[in-house]
Amino acid sequence: MLQVSSLDSSQALAQVTMVLADSAQVADGKLYILGGGVAHIGPQPQPLALALLIEVPWDRANIQHDWKIELLDEDGAPVMHEGMPILVGGTFEAGRPVGQTPGTPLAVPLAIGFSALPVEMGKSYIWRLAIDDTSEPEWQRRFSVRTPEA
Repeated sequence: MLQVSSLDSSQALAQVTMVLADSAQVADGKLYILGGGVAHIGPQPQPLALALLIEVPWDRANIQHDWKIELLDEDGAPVMHEGMPILVGGTFEAGRPVGQTPGTPLAVPLAIGFSALPVEMGKSYIWRLAIDDTSEPEWQRRFSVRTPEA
């Protein structure tokens, strides 16, 4: 599990579980994952999905947060496609459902799918998550692209 927190550990931003998968979607507030736990792709282009379950602490409900996920190469540089970095982002805000027990973390599921990525065989890549422009090394998932010999 990826722990997303601010500098003050008593004010943790959220807990995040991030999984690379063949496919993922969100429906009715639930995260559906197919082929989760991907660590290697290719060598042919293939679909890939990021599945995230962000658990916001009760006292951080009703606060809007910006998030972004970017694809980095093995040296930590942004992967570019047609002159633009591979980057997906948005906002989320966890609301407190009526009748929810106080103190219960509030789940925010996200699923992001890609039909193919501009990656090279034999190289490693990193998906890095940032929430409110804050990112830590443990907020990332690494994968590699197989060569035909593999």
